[in-house]
Amino acid sequence: MIENNIPSQKLKKQLLPRHIRMIAIGGTVGTGIFKGSADTVGLAGPGVIFSYIFAGLLLMIVMGALIEMAITHPSHNMKDLIEKALGKRFSFIVGSTYCFMWLTVCVIEVIAAGSFLQYWFASIPLWILCLLCSVVLILINANSVKSFGEIEFWFAGIKIFVIIAFIIVGAAILIRLVPSEGSDSYMQNYTDFFPNGWTGVFSTLLVVIFSYGGSELIGLTITETKNAEKVLPGVVKGVMWRVMLFYTLPILIICGLIPWDKIDVNASPFVQVFEIVGIQGASHVMNFILLTAVLSAANSGIYGCTRTLFSLSKSGDIPKYLSYVNRKGVPIYSLLFSVIFLLLGTYIVYLYPDKAFNYLLAIPGFTVSIIWISICLAQLKLRRTYKQEPYFKLWFYPYLTIFSIIVLATSFIVFLIRPDNRPSSVVCVIFVSLVTIYSFFKGQRKIKLSKKIFNLERKV
Repeated sequence: MIENNIPSQKLKKQLLPRHIRMIAIGGTVGTGIFKGSADTVGLAGPGVIFSYIFAGLLLMIVMGALIEMAITHPSHNMKDLIEKALGKRFSFIVGSTYCFMWLTVCVIEVIAAGSFLQYWFASIPLWILCLLCSVVLILINANSVKSFGEIEFWFAGIKIFVIIAFIIVGAAILIRLVPSEGSDSYMQNYTDFFPNGWTGVFSTLLVVIFSYGGSELIGLTITETKNAEKVLPGVVKGVMWRVMLFYTLPILIICGLIPWDKIDVNASPFVQVFEIVGIQGASHVMNFILLTAVLSAANSGIYGCTRTLFSLSKSGDIPKYLSYVNRKGVPIYSLLFSVIFLLLGTYIVYLYPDKAFNYLLAIPGFTVSIIWISICLAQLKLRRTYKQEPYFKLWFYPYLTIFSIIVLATSFIVFLIRPDNRPSSVVCVIFVSLVTIYSFFKGQRKIKLSKKIFNLERKV
């Protein structure tokens, strides 16, 4: 049997705090802010920033629960912590769903990257450009985790630089330090702060929560981080504040510079703002930035997928060969599995070039709620079992955790029943159902195998 001959391998602890920050930010700050913000502003107007702030507070609670558990259980990643608290079957279902989410995110971001490349190479079919982007991402992830962390550091750094530059330039225009047409009327755009009332704000909460998905990638870096239990609390706090500011401040500026009902949902609000300033070649610059942004998110997604597969394999939930780690410290067979999925995504683009993106877009939203709810449930269960008090504990236990679970569960149910999400919801429900059925089948098979071994031992 191949699986029995696979030697025990370990991931290498080569990630530095700056790598972890950028991996988390890279997985979170992507198309959600650069392109998706046009949709949320169109639904709620300037008042949408309250959705981003509230979702950021939920993120703070979830990540606080994750930090607490990581300190008390060092060398346990997110999937291990859920297993310790809620059992092997539950962690298998959650881990498989999380892996499915990141595989889907990778395909979505690769499709987006291909569409941005078509801006310059309009004559090349979209599926060829998607294939090219997939090859680049696979080569990056085939290197050591230190090389991956370094590349993602610079990938994510580019979009962070652009967001900061956007905030500075946009603020300068608002206070008339930079002249532009219509500068006298900019502040008037804030007068109609809630054009659709609080109903419009709450309607965007679902989208905003899902936009923050990816921050929990920090929970997968634990096993590859030096002194993780000491480093993570400071890193997580910094990431949470950065993510909230990188979403709220740019959107506040966009709403000031462009009337909320004049924003083109088919284009990036960032491009529209730079066009107001009159910067030459702004469309080309922003297209390049958008390209690096989605490639960064896809890069983090492949990392998340391969490490989840590795963890599932080490637990014996899926074939052992998926936990094989090569000399560079890369779970190479898990990476090859990701390659197969990316190729499948490219084939979907080949069949449905105009519809593939929308077909896949809502799937990640389904899984973000499941993961965040699972983290909160795990913290509720494990808090009572701590052998020693961690130096960081989530505030107002258990009330904040229970509050987060209720809000996330409500948003999850609303997401499922929305007509616009029906095709994606059906796909996700079928996937989770199949994984759940398999978990019971797998459990029964293990019980039968254990009985056979026991009977053989008795005979001997």
